[in-house]
Amino acid sequence: MAGRPDVPAIAPSALPDDALLLDVREPEEWVAGHAPDALHIPLGDLPSRVGEIPRERRVVAVCRSGGRSARATAWLAEQGYDAVNLDGGMTAWAAAGRPMVSETGAPPTVA
Repeated sequence: MAGRPDVPAIAPSALPDDALLLDVREPEEWVAGHAPDALHIPLGDLPSRVGEIPRERRVVAVCRSGGRSARATAWLAEQGYDAVNLDGGMTAWAAAGRPMVSETGAPPTVA
């Protein structure tokens, strides 16, 4: 999963209600702030945990800015998933005013 592939992307404002938001950031980034209903699987764990992702849903991969999630999107597509990248990552998500939560009790941030 090296490099940043050219993959389909979607804006935070266009996220379909039935999509699965897959957060591929590292645990410390997730703890600082994430989308409320996202599934957290760090990029390095994706091959061993791919079975946790339902095949019948569109997967929207997200990281901080879009690089890691682009690699996840390409890999998921190779595995037969309907996957797209969240354009601009969690940085764009937060800038668009989309909801975020943290695991620390502190206000959520994009780390």
